[in-house]
Amino acid sequence: MSLADSRPRPDGPARGRPRSEAVERAIIEGVMKLLEEGVPLAELSIERVARTAGVGKATIYRRWSGKEELFVDVVRAAEPPDPELPGTSLRDDLVVLLESLRQRGLFTRSSAILHNVYAQMKSSPRIWSAYHNCVIGPRRELVLDVLRRGRDNGEIRADVDLELANDMFVGPMVVRAVMRPDADLPEDLAVQIVDMVLDGLRPAGSTAS
Repeated sequence: MSLADSRPRPDGPARGRPRSEAVERAIIEGVMKLLEEGVPLAELSIERVARTAGVGKATIYRRWSGKEELFVDVVRAAEPPDPELPGTSLRDDLVVLLESLRQRGLFTRSSAILHNVYAQMKSSPRIWSAYHNCVIGPRRELVLDVLRRGRDNGEIRADVDLELANDMFVGPMVVRAVMRPDADLPEDLAVQIVDMVLDGLRPAGSTAS
């Protein structure tokens, strides 16, 4: 899988010389090449990545603090990009977010490499924690932000527990996309979930927009 067109990493604190996107792509593609060859995560050393990418170890360490941070960026680059929210209504934003989860589920099912990578990540507490903090956590916070706006706009009741509501929206899609790999992921699944859950969270007397 080529990542030549993958998104650049979010800017962080400057370390060493200015970043080169071409060098970063070469390093990330080097990791993917090793994964495609079946190299286990435990054997994916910085030295081996450097040799495969044709760079020095110092070049990698100027961009990533270690294997955990690098690996999280590799997975993030291999996944579908995060969606842009329309911002037209709570319902519209939630449908886009859940559709993104559905697409990730389809993408992971069709990618033997990603399926293997996720399994290996979960066996490495440090990498799984880094992935959760850098990827899963921010995605969850994005849904919470959408729900907060919906509550402030009166689209859902003021007494709704937003953390629980987050789980109610995201949970069914995660079950279908991740925990039940044989389950159907129909094109209208995001709409079905959002409408079903949102119907129970709206203020009394309000109707769907």
